[in-house]
This record gives sequence, structure tokens and C-alpha cells, in this order.
Amino acid sequence: MSSFLVLGTYYAAVIENRADFAGRVVVDVGAGSGILSLFAAQAGAKHVYAVEASEMAEYARKLIAGNPSLGQRITVVKGKVEEVELPEKADILISEPMGTLLVNERMLETYVIARDRFLVPDGKMFPTIGRIHMAPFSDEYLFVEMANKALFWQQQNYYGVDLTPLYGSAFKGYFSQPVVDAFDPRVLVAPAISHVINFTSIKEEDLYEIDVPLKFKAAVGGRVHGLACWFDVLFNGSTVQRWLTTAPGAPTTHWYQLRCVLPQPLYVMQAKMWGPGAEQGGILQASSCKFDLKEPYYRMSQPQAYPVAQDQPTHHLVNTQDIQTQSLDEEVSEFLQQPPQKSDAGLD
Repeated sequence: MSSFLVLGTYYAAVIENRADFAGRVVVDVGAGSGILSLFAAQAGAKHVYAVEASEMAEYARKLIAGNPSLGQRITVVKGKVEEVELPEKADILISEPMGTLLVNERMLETYVIARDRFLVPDGKMFPTIGRIHMAPFSDEYLFVEMANKALFWQQQNYYGVDLTPLYGSAFKGYFSQPVVDAFDPRVLVAPAISHVINFTSIKEEDLYEIDVPLKFKAAVGGRVHGLACWFDVLFNGSTVQRWLTTAPGAPTTHWYQLRCVLPQPLYVMQAKMWGPGAEQGGILQASSCKFDLKEPYYRMSQPQAYPVAQDQPTHHLVNTQDIQTQSLDEEVSEFLQQPPQKSDAGLD
């Protein structure tokens, strides 16, 4: 983990919920440097098993050895979660299994396998649930930037070589790359939909293919250039429920946000109705693309200020304050007890 914000959120989630850790057995899944194991020991864990498959396990041992008052209650176990054996069951799992768009890097499957192998019934998981948020966006600057990347292949005489036969493939290739950067939330043109993943109950095989039906109602007319995505996770502690968000407008993490840019923008129009019985017409459009999360375009830009037209109202589509402070009754009850709403894909 490279973000101080992320580490600070993990530390707060653990220390504020000492009651969940004190005297308990903890397994740190994919422990990396072992920093989360040390946090758990600070919160009073009886014993922590830091499971790490890579060579990072040696660095974890060094870091833990350098903190002997905590390290005496931490055991580093080098090996894969799917293969290692632990001497006892865990009361709580802690991990940082999130990748780009939450699911990339395939660590969630390992987190779920660790749950099934090591966690006692009704044990706790930090984080507890994750949510993927998606909303259409309009960003002419980004679209032009993506399209211009393929202009090189429109040259008909590049040192005597005609490059145009590869232009179509290059154009398609560039637009198959999800864009990783931070953006101004005002580029969103409709409220986001959310897909919830409950780490305490989801089956491993349910993570292999995730189907998220999409349907949006645009708040304003204009060109839609693609789908913006971000995620958040909840640490459902007994004392404090704390969120970690990657939402646009919130403090930027090393995950940034992700945008899938369509090769052909969609035009969203708003029609007015006059008189009794007037009907609203529309034009059906389609634009599609296959995106490869393993080959993103790391744009890494900070949010730009996008001017809002005088006759266009500002729509507060993302309230990061609410995202981070929603109560357990408002959030967990809604997303853990009710299935996500399903609908057909499309834009109204």
C-alpha cells in the first residue's frame, strides 16, 4: 500500500474497534510488509498470523522484528493462502485485497478462500463489504486525447511506409484501455449505480464473472463519452463503521478512479412535452467496447476544473462526505439485506 490515506483509514478502523481485536486471533491475508499485522497487535490481538506468498514475507519479518513488543504476538507465514496450514482458527481477517475497480489483481478470491479456510463461523472481516460505483460521464478533452493517440497510424508515407492499414486496430486498441486518473465529479451526467460485494458471504466462483446491469437517467443533455467507475469498502466494526472511498472529489488514493471511454460517444437529449397527451420521442444509439483491466492507461492527472454553462445547473451527483460517514443503519441494512436492483442496460 502506497497511500498514507489508505493506511490511516486502516489504522483508524482497527484502533477504533479494539473490542473486535483484543484477545482475538487475527489472520492478515496477503500481509505484504506486515504493517496491518502490527496495527492488529496494537489493538490487543492475542496472536496475528501474517500470511504472505511473495518475497515480501522477509521484509515483513524484518519490520516485525524491529517492533519486538508487538512482534512477539505475530507469526509470519510464507506461502499461499490456498496451501498454508495454521495452528488455529481466526476470529477476524484483515487484508487489503482491493485492486483497480476493486476486482482487478484477483486478490478478492484469495480473501474469500482465506475466509473459508481460516475464519471461525460469524468471524469478522476487515474490510467487510465492497461497492463498485458506475456513472456515465462527458469529457470532450479526454475523448480527443484518446482519439489523437491513434493519429500516428493515419500516416500514408512514414519513411515510405503506409501505416493506415493498422489505424483501425490501433484506434480500437487505445479505446480498449481503461483510463486510470482522478477527475472532476462534475463530468458525471447521471447518478451512479452501485454493485455490492459482501465479502462475508460471497462465493469464490461468483467473483469469476460479475454481471452488473446498467440503466441511467441523464440529468443533462449532451455527449456521453463513457462510463466512470470507482469503489469503496466498509470496515464494519462493532464500535465504529468506517468507509474507505476512492470516489471522485474525495482525497485521491493510489487507486485513483477508472474511466472506460467509448470509441463513439452517445448523444443524450432531453425532450419537452407540450399539451395533453404529448409523447416524447427519442433516437436509439449504441456504442460498445471491450475493456481490458490488465492493460490500463495510467493518465494519473489530477481533477481539472470544468466550466459549467450559465444555463446548466450544477448537479451534485457524488457527495463524498455522505459516502464516508453514512451510518450502519442507512448503509449496511440497505446493501446487505436487500439484493441489488436489476435492470436492462441503457441510457434514458
